[in-house]
Amino acid sequence: MFATGVTIVTARTPEGVLVGLTANSFNSVSLDPPLVLWSLARTATSMAAFRAGSHYAVNVLAADQMALAERFASRGAERWAGTDFTEGASGAPLLAGAAAVFECFNRSRYEEGDHTIFVGEVEACSHRPGASPLLFHGGRFYTEHPL
Repeated sequence: MFATGVTIVTARTPEGVLVGLTANSFNSVSLDPPLVLWSLARTATSMAAFRAGSHYAVNVLAADQMALAERFASRGAERWAGTDFTEGASGAPLLAGAAAVFECFNRSRYEEGDHTIFVGEVEACSHRPGASPLLFHGGRFYTEHPL
């Protein structure tokens, strides 16, 4: 019952394979140095790529990107087919239209329960002015509604 934003965490393996997944376990850790965190189930098929990789990008999704969030959350989906992105400074894919993007160095990993917590040091960030966020609450997607 906790409303969160929705992200897609992306990376590129040393072999050039694109990896990405929908995650709503994203949070700010520190401003100095700039650190963020997210977590991934230890059983995730992309775990090896994120554990071994030096960089990744956290793409904070905009309200009009619900279909993208669903595609990257689905098992067996052709996640990258038709996905518009550019390559970040470290090679991680940056999704077009994201509300914000954090390009991160894979600084630390912590094994806790059945998940691994990734702490990333933000090396670059950007945002799309005026973009409304995609939200997730109670198993459903929502868009921002002003109070």
